[in-house]
This record gives sequence, C-alpha cells and structure tokens, in this order.
Amino acid sequence: MRQSSIIAILTLVLAASCSAPKTPESVTLSKDALMDKIKGGWAGQTIGVVYGAPTEFKFCGTIIPEEIPIGWGEGYVKHWWDRKPGLFDDVYNDLTFAEAFEQLGLDASANNLALRFAYAPYHLAHANQAGRYNVRQGIMPPESGNWLNNPHADDLDFQIEADFIGLMAPGMLPEALDIADRVGHIMNSGDGFYGGAYVAGLYSAAFVESDPAKIVDMALEAIPVESTFRQCIDDVIKWHRQYPSDWKATWFHVLKKWGADTGCPKGVGLSFDIDAKLNSAYVTIGLLYGGGDFGKSMEIATRCGQDSDCNPATVGGVLGVVYGLEGIPEFWREPVMEIWDLDFEGTDVSLEKGSRYSYNHALKLIEKNGGEVRENEVVIPVSRPEVLPLEQNFIHTYPLMRDQKDAWLRDTYEFDFSGNGFVIWGNLVCLRGITEDYAQRVAKKHVGSEVFAMAEEGDPYVAEIEVWIDGALDQVSILPMKGTSRKLEPAWKYCMEEGRHNVKLVWRNPKPDTYLLRINAIEYYGSKPNTDTYYHN
Repeated sequence: MRQSSIIAILTLVLAASCSAPKTPESVTLSKDALMDKIKGGWAGQTIGVVYGAPTEFKFCGTIIPEEIPIGWGEGYVKHWWDRKPGLFDDVYNDLTFAEAFEQLGLDASANNLALRFAYAPYHLAHANQAGRYNVRQGIMPPESGNWLNNPHADDLDFQIEADFIGLMAPGMLPEALDIADRVGHIMNSGDGFYGGAYVAGLYSAAFVESDPAKIVDMALEAIPVESTFRQCIDDVIKWHRQYPSDWKATWFHVLKKWGADTGCPKGVGLSFDIDAKLNSAYVTIGLLYGGGDFGKSMEIATRCGQDSDCNPATVGGVLGVVYGLEGIPEFWREPVMEIWDLDFEGTDVSLEKGSRYSYNHALKLIEKNGGEVRENEVVIPVSRPEVLPLEQNFIHTYPLMRDQKDAWLRDTYEFDFSGNGFVIWGNLVCLRGITEDYAQRVAKKHVGSEVFAMAEEGDPYVAEIEVWIDGALDQVSILPMKGTSRKLEPAWKYCMEEGRHNVKLVWRNPKPDTYLLRINAIEYYGSKPNTDTYYHN
C-alpha cells in the first residue's frame, strides 16, 4: 500500500475518533434530579412488570402479534397489585437487596447478602429458588450459583433483580460491578451472571447518557467478548445496523441463532426459554428500536415474547432513569403512583422507601469514589469498568434429548442413558387434601402431568432420595416439602465420563399414601452436540 494511502486512512481514523462524543469524566446533577432519576428507575421497572403481566411466557418462540392489544390505563397497576402480588417478584427481590445494603452497610459481604435473600418469606422460582435452596443447605456463593450446583445458572433471575445496583451506583460502573459480583453469584453464574451485570450497567449508564445506543455500549464494556452473552448482544447491535427500521428481522435472527435453552430443565428441548442472553437480547431490541420513546420501547420488548413482563420492566426502568419520574409521560406514571407508598409482598419496603434507600446509597458511593456531595448537587465521578473474568456454563455439555416421562416415584425409579450428564425435572407433591379417587389415580400413574394439591407452606416433611449412578451411591438428594425450602430438581449430574450410564433413585423415607415424587422429564447431555438419532431405554 502506498504511503499516501496509509496516511489518508490514519487521518480519517483520527478524525473519526476525535469527533466521536465521549463520556465525560464527571457529571453534575442537582440532588433533586438525582432523586428524580432514582424514582424514575423504580417506577419504570414497576410499570414494565405490570404492562407485560398478561403475556408473560404465553408467547414462547413467537412474536406477540400487533393485532393483540396490550392494555394499560387508570387503576391498572393497583388491579394487578391486588390480584397477583407475586407478579412483582422483580421489584420485591430488588427491594430486599436495597434494604439489606441499608441495614448491613455498603460493604455487606456476599454471604450476609445470601442469607438475607435465602430466608426472605416470599415465593421464588428458577435460579433464585435454586440459589436459595443451596444457601439453606450451606452451599454459599459463588458455589450456590455455579452451574454444577444449579441447573438454572444461565436463567435470567439476576438479570431481573439487578436494577437496584445501577440505581445505587449512578454513572459508576466499576462500583456497580463490584456489587453485582457479591449479589449475582448467589443465584447465577456465566451468562446468567452477565445478564445481571449488563442490566446494572444499563441503569448506571442511564444517569450520564440519554442515547439508548450509548447506554447499551457502556453497559457492554465489562462483558467479556469471549462469552456467548456478549456475542448474542453484539449480534443484536449488528442486526440493528443492518435492519434499522425492522425490529422483527433482528428478532428472527436472534431466535434462529440463540433461541435454544441449554440449562433450564423446564425449557430444554421446548420453546420456553428463560435464558439470560436471549431475554437480554429482547431488552436490547426494545432499547435500540424504541429510540428512547418510553411506550414504544416497552411495547417492542414485550412483543418479543418469552419473559414479557421482566424484559419491558428493564427497558422501562432504564428509560425511567433517563426521563426521571416527573419526565415519564403521565399516561404511564399515574397508575404506578397508586401503590407508591405500599409495601410489597414479603417485605416492609415500598417504592418510596426503596427510592430513599437508593438515594442514600448513591450519595455514599459518590463520596467514596472521589465525587462530591454538595449542599444542593452532586458531582458523579464517571469511570470505565474493567472487563469481568470469563465465566461460561455448560462447557462440553450439550442437550441430546428431552425424554418426557410423566411418571411417579413411590419407592425406586431407574433409567439408563448414553452421554455425560442428566437432569431430572420434577417435584415432590402432597396428596393430602385431595379426593381419595384422585389419590388412587395418582398412585396408578393415570394423571399424567396434571396439577394437583400441594402441601401447606409449613409442611415439615423432608424427603431423602438416594441417587445411585452405575451402582455407586453418588448423592442423597434432600427434598423439603415446604415451598420456600424446596429443591426444584430431584437430581442431576454433569461432567460425567462420556458413555453408557445407569441411574437409580431410592426413596429412603417414603410415605406413599401422602407424598409422591413427580418425574416430568429427564434431559440427557453429551460432550458433543447431537447430530444423530438418539436411542434410549
């Protein structure tokens, strides 16, 4: 190449880099504006949760058609508050951690945060419940969220409750990521952890940037490019540039490349997908294609489907920070104000109290990191984060097939498979309180996968299931009947030697007239992707 051409190219690159807008080293906000943005984040998250409530996981692997309206209006938030308080799990999990930092201090350890989370009284599911179970069994973070101990490690649980982190660390992404490390490994690892780190970064960046594309770029800086999470979100950005006015085209490409869940036992081999990278992709689609419009951005994220209340909640929360509470259009803002001072289920915290917690934490972190807290304003030190260590779950662990069983374990259950791992999807159930005829049909395995009565929350029974692999006792699975203590999957094992294996479950302390173990399905894994017909018995 000629020297003149090289000089010309370098000149263009230098000019482009000089003209590109850069994030400032500090941002000054009035204290009123800081509080307003924090309130906007809490409000936007709650608005998004309710907006997507009717469609949550009802559209899996498909877009919600435009012909199907998504409702909103006066009294709508209060309607869902009274009807389904568990819908707000995104918010009350966030508030639990916000309260924990308020009471334990900003340097609260991962173990203390885990204990506070694990013994909260409300219902949890997926990675959250798996992490809670592990902590209650003495398995503390980061092992409680590691995929070898938690089949849900790539699920989006940390992603949907990391909002509070960005709200307490405005513009300070390194601080946000430090908090994320202490919180996120309670219930997740790998892509599941990155999902929460990304969301924390989105919120933090929204205090100092208003362009959704720049907010996305800032939040991604810390996510390792080698991770499948980062590759998925980078694909969204690439396809957004290729199809700038067609979010459905980007959605299709995301589904085609990234739409198969690897870990969650409920979703592997099915259209249900609670994987963090897929749902973060839908968050990113909403932010990029919504162009900063509050309602449009949430609608796009919702119509992407899957976890269609959590994804618009993240979008609404991030834009709520950009707008501030007072800047959120009245049409969206007013319904959430009806519950502003009400405590969420299982907590003593309201949106008003949570906002005050986040504001107090933000002031302390600003001072701690060299910023200034003046009489009427704050100077936020804006710094770029370091790239997080690489974590990747389900290494050399590929789904081979989903073996639908719809079976019952009364005393023993046995199966063979070829591969290097398995996970049983099922749960302990109680026959107390149902009709004798129904109990007999359950005992005879004639009810398939019907839903039936569960024991009351205080049921003290704990099943003990021996798991024998290839003739040797591998583990004893402890299965409490109590809902908040329950183990989601009866048994699993990864990273086994590739080959033919026999698994036998033996119930140590059965009470077949009262309790049964339902085995919905078994997923088999191998060290290589399955390309041939798989035979089993």
